[in-house]
Amino acid sequence: MSRSKSSKRWLQEHHQDAYVLKAREQGYRSRAVFKLAEIQQKDRIIKPGQLVLDLGAAPGGWSEYAQQIVGDQGKVIALDLLPIEPIAGVEFLQGDFTEQQTLDRLVALIDGRQPDLVLSDMAPNLSGMDSVDQPRALYLAELAFDLAQQFLAADGVFLVKLFQGQGFEDLIALLRQSFKSTRFRKPDASRSRSSEIYAVCCGLR
Repeated sequence: MSRSKSSKRWLQEHHQDAYVLKAREQGYRSRAVFKLAEIQQKDRIIKPGQLVLDLGAAPGGWSEYAQQIVGDQGKVIALDLLPIEPIAGVEFLQGDFTEQQTLDRLVALIDGRQPDLVLSDMAPNLSGMDSVDQPRALYLAELAFDLAQQFLAADGVFLVKLFQGQGFEDLIALLRQSFKSTRFRKPDASRSRSSEIYAVCCGLR
């Protein structure tokens, strides 16, 4: 099947993207690692010894970056529906965290601890139709929020990718109501035309 013009244009831009090239040079799995790195530089959300839960982790760039900081005394659990190539020091759980069986396996991996940090860079497969994509993106963010509420330590941090559009303001209001501090970041590695923005939510109420 031949690719559409928009698909060809995206592939051309992707291969010429400075962050894609930088990720290859530095041996990272995806350009998305630089989004987390910039947030880390500004907000210091990852610390040595922490327990970190990375939702929708594939291909694993965020987990790999977090593991470098938490070190041997910390622990990173990566969770995704898709398989991930092994990452040294990272525990991978393949499954749907909305299903009880996966949650039970997660509880076993956490082993009585509460995550200090819950990460979610999840996004739906985009159709290009806002009326379809925005509700899907919102739903994923809400799922991540529900899990963070269930597992996150009281003084922990929840970092979640959001897409601006219908329902965005309502979710922001919910996050502000649920956390003591909520701030927003648009990393340089986020493509300028993307409506994505990251919420850094600290301290469950």
